[in-house]
Order: sequence, then C-alpha cells, then structure tokens
Amino acid sequence: MRTRKTKQTFAKFILLVLMVTPIGCAAVGPDYAQPSLPLPEQWPNMTDDGTQQDANLLAEWWQGLNDPLLTRLIKQAAADNLDAREALSRVRQARFQRRQTRAALFPSLDASGSATKSVRHDDDGHTDTELYAAGFDAGWELDVFGGTRRSVEAAQADLEAGVEDLRDVMVTLLAEVVVNYIDVRTYQARLAVAQRNLATLEETWQLLKALAQAGTGDELAVAQARYNLESGRATLPDLEAGLETAMNRLAVLTAQPPGSLQAELTQVRPIPTVAREMAVGVPADILRQRPDIRQAERELAAQTARVGEATADLYPKFTLSGSIGLEALSLGDLFSSPDRLWSFGPTISWPVFDAGAIRSNISIQEELRQQALLRYESAVLSALEEVEKALVTYDREQQKIVTLRTAAQAADLAAELAGHQYVTGMTGFSDVLDAQRSQLSFEDQMTRSQGAALTALVGLYKALGGGWQSLLPPGEFSPRENDKGAG
Repeated sequence: MRTRKTKQTFAKFILLVLMVTPIGCAAVGPDYAQPSLPLPEQWPNMTDDGTQQDANLLAEWWQGLNDPLLTRLIKQAAADNLDAREALSRVRQARFQRRQTRAALFPSLDASGSATKSVRHDDDGHTDTELYAAGFDAGWELDVFGGTRRSVEAAQADLEAGVEDLRDVMVTLLAEVVVNYIDVRTYQARLAVAQRNLATLEETWQLLKALAQAGTGDELAVAQARYNLESGRATLPDLEAGLETAMNRLAVLTAQPPGSLQAELTQVRPIPTVAREMAVGVPADILRQRPDIRQAERELAAQTARVGEATADLYPKFTLSGSIGLEALSLGDLFSSPDRLWSFGPTISWPVFDAGAIRSNISIQEELRQQALLRYESAVLSALEEVEKALVTYDREQQKIVTLRTAAQAADLAAELAGHQYVTGMTGFSDVLDAQRSQLSFEDQMTRSQGAALTALVGLYKALGGGWQSLLPPGEFSPRENDKGAG
C-alpha cells in the first residue's frame, strides 16, 4: 500500500513538472547571437603591397626576419615567460570552474554513518546501550527552466574567453620580444656608426695637433677638432646603457635573470630586414585573428547567458530527494537488522514575494550585457585604429629611410670635400666640423629609422593578432575539450 501511494505521489509530481515546463524544455532568457558590425572593405592606407592574406605568414611572421637566434628566444619566451604561465593557469582555473558548474546538472549522493554509546544510571545499576546507523541521502534539482544550463553556458564562454586572454598575452609577449631584439641590434648598429665616426674624428684631431706642434697648423682648429671628438664620445654611454637595458629586458621576457643573455647577444649582428610583402588581408579578418576581440565576444556571450540564469529565478524549482537508513544495536547486525528507514519526496519552491529583487537582478544582468557589447564594439574600433596607425607608420618610416640614406650619402661627400678644401686653404675648419657633425647625425638617424621601421612592422603584426596561431597549438588549449571525470 505504501509503495503504491509513493508511486502515485511521484506520478503527480512528474505531471506537474511537465505542465509548467516550456515546450521543448528550452532555457529561459535570450539566446546568444554574435553581433554584426559594419567594417570597411579595405584599409584606407594599404598600399598595393601585401593585400593578400597569408595565414601561414601571419602565424609565424617573425620567420621573415631570418634570424635563428630571435626564433629561439621567441620559443623560449612562449614556454617560460611568467605572464604566459599565469595566463595558462587562469585557463586551467576556468576549466575547473566549468566542471564545477556542470556538476549541478547531475544528482548528488551522500553517505553517512554513526556509532553512539549511552549509559543510564538508576537504582538497579546502570545500562549500556549502543546504536549503529548508516544511510544514504540523494538529491536532484531538475533544471526545468534552464537556469543551470545557462550557468554552464556562461562558464563555457568564460573558459573560451580565458583561452583568448592567453592568446592575447602571447601576441603581446611575441611583439615585446621582437621589439627588444630589434632595439639590441639597433643600438649595436648605432654604436658601430658612432665608433666609426669617432675613429675619423680622432684621426682628424691627431693630424691637426701634429701640424700645430710643427708650427704649420691652427691652434683654433685643434681645439675645435678636440671638442668635436669629445662631443661624439659623449654619445657612447647613452647608447651602451640602452643596449644593456634591451638585453636585460629580453632576459626577463624569457624568464631569466638580467645579464643572462649578454654572452649570446654581444656578438654584433645587423638589424634584421624583411620584405615589404605583408599578410594584412581585409578589415574583417581581425574579428577572427585578434584574441582581444575574440575574448570580448566570448565575454559578451557569457553575460548573455547570465541574463537567462537570472531569469530562471522567476520560475519554480523542482527537487527530488530521498534517503535510506539502517539502524542496529550492534555493528554486526547493521546490514541484517529489520530496522530500516527510507523516505522519498518531491519538493517545489517558487518565490512569491521578494520586493522586486529577482527582477532587479535581471535588469542588472541586462545592463552588464549592454556594457559587454559596448566593450566588444570598442575593441573592434581600437583594433581598426591600431592597424591603420601601424600601416601609416611603417609606410612613412620606409620613405624616411630612403630620404635619410640619400642625405647620409650627401653628408659623406660633403665631409670629404670640406676636408680637401681645408687642406688646400679654400675654407675654414668650421666647415669641416659642420660636415662631420652632419655626417654622424644622418648616419645615426638612418640607423634609428631602420629600427623604427621594423618596430612599426612588429606593431602591425601585433595589431593584426598574429603569432598565437603557431605558439599555441589549437588542440592543446581548446576550450571545448571534453571534461574528463565530469560525470
């Protein structure tokens, strides 16, 4: 009789659940759809070079610099950099949080046991009593309106956003490694220019000093040559300090103490060169390439799911619970004793009055969703701006290099002619000084411009979101990896 009543109670409960369940058991709240933004068809400042999109070139764009040492430093930074390892830890944390959220979709089962001993004293003496008990409790909240499913959806999107954050860290790290490596080679090239000019200035000063000592020279010219020499020598400490700083920064980026890379980097190498062909593509490509945009889009998806999670609180919650218990006066009789207790019962809870708290929370989540959408749109606009700026900067630096190269060649010729004219008495030594200073200045500017052009190219590939595609294998950091042991 008791079993029949229990079955009837359970059947009534299931019927009630089916009556209030939406058709198809669809989760309440808005379904996410990726926003569509108007984007230009092409880059306004894009030249005819590099209009084709090459995914392989973008994924490993630094290979175009043809520098094995740079490639090794990039791989070492990707494996050991502390910021990258912290971002990877955040991805693992998000994966565990997703598993924890998914666990709410399944029933829970708890086991318990107890052993008690009591002593009763009376006129007849005392009585010892032992009681042993064991039991199992089970509970399952039915996700009728999809509140838990929306929570899992949000956790999944959070995990995917964490993966994009890791990829964005990699893009930034890669660019910083290459920029500092370019700084190292640029400072070395500038030091070479300064030392080469110092040798010329030293030779001029020694020659004038010898002529003055022989009585055929000009003391004023000797003094002018001397201060010109010392002025050139004064530029060396700043260049050496900049070189040391760039080397130390590279060491830290590869998770090594400052000074660890001096032995490898001290050997002078030229500033890397790269072809003008670029994997720029069209503006729409940045939506799938830039990790920060992909992260903002996933955060928008997560917040959309949280609107549904909050909406589910408006509806009733259905729970199935039950327990089985055993009791015996001795441990040996615990599982054979006829004293057994069991219970089963469905429950329903529905908020009747909360002074508008639930609807206020829904409104809060809607506003947070709107903020996430605005952040996504802002990320897209910022990306477009960064690419445009990098394209303009790179193109202008290329033009500047050509101009400075012509100026440096003219300065070399002017310095040579001024020297001949001074020897023949056709001009004063001040013209020689001006020519030598201009020669050094233009050569140094041209070297800096070469480094700046390459740095602008790095900024372009960073703005395009290149690099993470090869540094992070897709399968290893896939956010949709099946949860092992998640039930």
